[in-house]
Amino acid sequence: MPEPEGEQHDIVSESEREAARRRRRAQFLRELHEAKALRDRVQPRRARAARMRQQMRMRTFRW
Repeated sequence: MPEPEGEQHDIVSESEREAARRRRRAQFLRELHEAKALRDRVQPRRARAARMRQQMRMRTFRW
């Protein structure tokens, strides 16, 4: 038996919603990366200190 139109429409709109969410997330991550790069250029000393702290966190992290 064929599926009712409403159910198929829900499936399509769900996949469209998921695709839109992925696009928004990708845009957000691009902007976040750009903002971090700009901050690193503007405040090199603070950026270096943040990198050092991150390296220490990774060294002391237990898997």
